[in-house]
Amino acid sequence: MLDVKFIRDNKELVKERLAIRNFKELFIVDEAVELDNKRKKLQTEADNAQAKINAASKKIGQLMAKGEKEKAEIKKAEVASLKSFLQPISDELAITENSLTEAVLKLPNLPSAQVPAGRSAEDNVVVREGGSKPLLPGNAAPHWDLAKKYNLIDFELGNKITGSGFPVYINKGAKLQRSLIQYFLDYNTAAGYKEFQPPIMVNGTTAYGTGQLPDKEGQMYYVGEDKLYLIPTAEVPVTNIYRDEILKEPDLPIKMTAYTPCFRREAGSYGKDVRGLNRVHQFDKVEIVQLVHPEKSYEVLEEMVSHVEKLMHTLELPYRILKLCGGDMGFTSAQTYDFEVYSAAQQKWLEVSSVSNFESFQTNRMKIRFKDVNNKTHLLHSLNGSSLALPRIVACLLENNQTSTGIKLPKALHNYFGGEYMA
Repeated sequence: MLDVKFIRDNKELVKERLAIRNFKELFIVDEAVELDNKRKKLQTEADNAQAKINAASKKIGQLMAKGEKEKAEIKKAEVASLKSFLQPISDELAITENSLTEAVLKLPNLPSAQVPAGRSAEDNVVVREGGSKPLLPGNAAPHWDLAKKYNLIDFELGNKITGSGFPVYINKGAKLQRSLIQYFLDYNTAAGYKEFQPPIMVNGTTAYGTGQLPDKEGQMYYVGEDKLYLIPTAEVPVTNIYRDEILKEPDLPIKMTAYTPCFRREAGSYGKDVRGLNRVHQFDKVEIVQLVHPEKSYEVLEEMVSHVEKLMHTLELPYRILKLCGGDMGFTSAQTYDFEVYSAAQQKWLEVSSVSNFESFQTNRMKIRFKDVNNKTHLLHSLNGSSLALPRIVACLLENNQTSTGIKLPKALHNYFGGEYMA
């Protein structure tokens, strides 16, 4: 959530940065400033009235102590009158504060100065590429055919049990999932990330903290009776671990990793681009999260990108890194890099990771702060990244490594999987 004082003091800058996102409702910025001015005016009136009430109430006690009951009664009537005057101001102040909060919640994060302008994914900037695209024979199969051929994933069974977008992993397909999860966790913990196993359902306050609410309410599965949400990513529960806490500067950075199943409704998804594992409603993902000093967050962002890139190298998959343009960034992000792997059988790039700096957008909602050496309190910056999401990694591992004798796995997975081939 943007800071109201910052919006008020930098109204035109806020509009300018939001325009980089192609955010159309810039009038909300003016609305927020007007509501904040009204809030401040009402707060002053309320504070003045309350001060008079406090002073008169104190005087009543003094008069009663002196036995001057008549004068005390006059003061009581004055207090009653002041309270009658204060009540509608307090009511209007509460309404104004709610309206201000609602307005600010509609505003996405401000993109950093490094974010390129653009309207859609076509305007994203390729930062660099790595790995080599395999040369497959003309009869190379897509992963959904390979999964059926080698009895690795049953999409029809998932449709029977739950519905479209809920695949069932079988035999060596299930083992590959487990191997990748363990490998990713080991890779992250070796880099200093502390492992957590968080709940996969969260309450509304938690979802609000990381910005899923109210922005992505329609994309999350909701358990109505218990008012809980199935998580779309481990970022949600993991970042909230430090909600409402004040950390010490020497304890920074906080580095966390977690594996969870993830759930996304992806309403309206259909067609060839969502076939097989290209887009599913339930999937496994290993996440990394950092809480860092504000002055170091962009340095840490690059470190996290490098961390994921080195992991991509070990999987021996062709990849590219994109710097997202303003029009393609998520609601909460100040800057995002996407990782894509090349699907040789489908002949297209598939997104497998996003690494983002949220600056103080999330921590302002969650009140995650730290005390500096001068004992002053500041908001931390939060960052997160996929390290990695499994479905499209699996799709590309199957497609790019298909041979006449089976699927050849990268060397990094041999010990985890217990072999070099899936056949």
